[in-house]
Amino acid sequence: MTTNDVDVDDPHQLASAPVVVGVDGTEAADPAVRWAAETAARRGRRLRLVHGLDLVAAEAVLGTYDLLVPSITEHLRIHGAEYLAAARKLAHEVDPDLPVELELSEDNPARLLVAASETAHMVVLGATDGVGTIGHLGSVLVAVASHGHGAVVVVHDAGMDQQTRTLGPVVVGVDGSETSAHAVGAAFAEADMRGVQLIAVHAWADPHFDRPAGLPDTIRDGDVAALADRVVAESLAGWQEKYPDVVVIRKVFQSNPRHHLRQWSKAAQLLVVGSRGRGGFHGLMLGSTSNYLVQRAQCPVMVVHTP
Repeated sequence: MTTNDVDVDDPHQLASAPVVVGVDGTEAADPAVRWAAETAARRGRRLRLVHGLDLVAAEAVLGTYDLLVPSITEHLRIHGAEYLAAARKLAHEVDPDLPVELELSEDNPARLLVAASETAHMVVLGATDGVGTIGHLGSVLVAVASHGHGAVVVVHDAGMDQQTRTLGPVVVGVDGSETSAHAVGAAFAEADMRGVQLIAVHAWADPHFDRPAGLPDTIRDGDVAALADRVVAESLAGWQEKYPDVVVIRKVFQSNPRHHLRQWSKAAQLLVVGSRGRGGFHGLMLGSTSNYLVQRAQCPVMVVHTP
């Protein structure tokens, strides 16, 4: 993205917007810190490491009196500070000159990160084996991916080799919805900054079923195929002119978008999806396909929210 492409009305694109990453002290969060540090360093941005103590939840477990005991609250703060210090050390292993900020808050981590996403370039969280590493059973991850603003990236890269991390394509899910349109724009920008191909994946129908191995998932009806190609063409219209150096490969299938996007995540360095798809409604903050990929993709997943 060039300077001329920056939308001054979008706080996520301003040069002052930091890359924010949630830190919880688990080893599984380390890939998220590394990924966020690499991204911030490449883009000349600050990295903000955030840890929420969630004292309200602690009070619910321990009781108000026990929480007021200095040794307990101090214990929580000490450990939180240690988590942040370890994450900062890890970030500086990526780039010793990277500006790193630490934020230790008493707030709930999900609420803290959702608030931070309003002005962050992006918010990054870690996940492993299909389960978020922050909070209980990934509750923070799901909450931030569902209710965040701008781009929320969930990092799955435990099995990624270095070649895939740097040379793999950016993959974007395309379904013709308004949210998908924002995801397409973000995917073009990411592919352009990374200098890699963009794979645009579209599935005409939503049903999720496993096709027998080897059976093609092509569209046999010529009229339907033409309509599907039209959806993809309209979704990409204008972006290829804005990013002329990005080579786009279109992949159109009959059905099962979650299956095809997960398959492509095995070779991608980044998968980009909208927060809600064509079948979503306002109360459903994270669509079924996006929710599935946040938990099951095998590369970092960027969930793009409609402004």
